[in-house]
Amino acid sequence: LNALKALGVNYSLSEDKTVCTVEGIGGAFNWQNGLSLFLGNAGTAMRPLTAALCLKGASEAEVILTGEPRMKERPIKHLVDALRQVGASVQYLENEGYPPLAIRNSGLKGGKVQIDGSISSQFLTALLMAAPLAEGDMEIEIIGELVSKPYIDITLAMMKDFGVNVENQNYQTFVVKGNQSYISPEKYLVEGDASSASYFLAAGAIKGKVKVTGIGKNSIQGDRLFANVLEAMGAKITWGDDFIQAEQGELKGVDMDMNHIPDAAMTIATTALFAEGETIIRNIYNWRVKETDRLAA
Repeated sequence: LNALKALGVNYSLSEDKTVCTVEGIGGAFNWQNGLSLFLGNAGTAMRPLTAALCLKGASEAEVILTGEPRMKERPIKHLVDALRQVGASVQYLENEGYPPLAIRNSGLKGGKVQIDGSISSQFLTALLMAAPLAEGDMEIEIIGELVSKPYIDITLAMMKDFGVNVENQNYQTFVVKGNQSYISPEKYLVEGDASSASYFLAAGAIKGKVKVTGIGKNSIQGDRLFANVLEAMGAKITWGDDFIQAEQGELKGVDMDMNHIPDAAMTIATTALFAEGETIIRNIYNWRVKETDRLAA
């Protein structure tokens, strides 16, 4: 929010901080040349802003995106490579392939672009969200295995809610019309965080009964499927439209590919300590490039 404010976006929070009112700027960001934005260790800020700041502004200017020391170890090369294919001006200020970055708002021309999807779905999310404001239509081809597909579903659903449709060709190619405008739905509900809900559901599965509201069978978040993993381990799961309940059961180890829910897979690793037998969590190599090296932790 501080970065958006520095870029000219006005917002206000309700007294209980449950409602955020945002006044959009109706297009690309504009800023004074030489602006520097410190984003801490927030990959979900660094990646989308990297793409959005490439869009053509009213007057050309440069901005620097930087963050904490760990941010400078988190790869961003796949996104930068893709943006450069469609005309972006992005330079590395320290190590090749990593922040900090110097970005000029010289525009995205559209056309065909390839992006590696094997490290983070946020790279694709960033490109998709910027594509409607590009100067031409964009056809995005995925190279390698696309990780965390449910997060792309969230991106596409949100874009649709704001008036932009994306043609999704089996998660291999995405086609986005350029020269569009996002249209505010005026009111937008942000669901409870399913990744955070996994901690409480796991607690219920281990001992007792826990009901989490604000997320349920109608949720678009992939991490809601964490409850299915608990059920496979032996927990008793009850679903509602806007709630999930987990109740203690005789937990047993499982062997599962959790590439689609890498964040919630962390909680499964802990839950496995209370299960009988061995638990194997597969295809979570991208843990290494999160806020910390989660595999090492």
